[in-house]
Amino acid sequence: MPNSLLRNSGATALLLVAVLAPAIAETPEEKGFAVAARADRSDRGFKDSQVEMKMVLRNAAGQESTRTLALNTLEIPDEQVGDKTLIVFDSPADIDGTALLSHAKILDADDQWLFLPALKRIKRISSVNKSGPFVGSEFAFEDFTALELNKYTYRYLREEKCGALTCDVVERKPRYEHSGYTRQVSWTDQKDFQVRKVDFYDRRGDLLKTLEQKNWKRYHDKYWRAHLLAMRNHKTNKSTDLVLGEFTFKAGLRERDFVKNVLKRIR
Repeated sequence: MPNSLLRNSGATALLLVAVLAPAIAETPEEKGFAVAARADRSDRGFKDSQVEMKMVLRNAAGQESTRTLALNTLEIPDEQVGDKTLIVFDSPADIDGTALLSHAKILDADDQWLFLPALKRIKRISSVNKSGPFVGSEFAFEDFTALELNKYTYRYLREEKCGALTCDVVERKPRYEHSGYTRQVSWTDQKDFQVRKVDFYDRRGDLLKTLEQKNWKRYHDKYWRAHLLAMRNHKTNKSTDLVLGEFTFKAGLRERDFVKNVLKRIR
């Protein structure tokens, strides 16, 4: 074989090694974080959002009750600081004005305050009670805080079909010690990088709930939002659907709209 051909073959081999080495060396933990980071960062820059929604609760017999509420979100650009959210209920009459203010944290307990208009008082949700059901739904208090990238450790599990899409399946474990979940398994599609489904495992390690996110819509050619969040409890056979309306982005919300004292001024 000519020397020039040998040299070219050697250079090609070295180039292939240089290109493939990072992929070969990537651990399941690194790949899992990369999948989660891609999904999280694809949504950066929305600043704030507002949306009205309907909450449909179903018991094991299939009987339904409905509530209406609004959700405001303030984006905090720093990945080491969590976003802020405010939920306010409009109906039924017995919970009209009930509000939940959440300041997501990374390793510390999320700050959450619940305003109960009937008692005219603000109740701070303690760090050990965030796994409890939120107003009787299948969503826990901790499910209503922003899903921050660095709140979890990650491990890539596999690639598989999810409907018409292909998803990366990633296990994530809460770094916060008082979480009601030991781990979660998420399905993130490879096309739009959105989380389509999450399995939640309780403190005993058993499958507790599954969240499916459906009816996706893209806003401003960038921000994807699911308009149906369906949570099913496998142990009780109860379920809760959140049916979301149209989102409004960059509505001019500020930090002052997400302080504890604003709860007293809601009604």
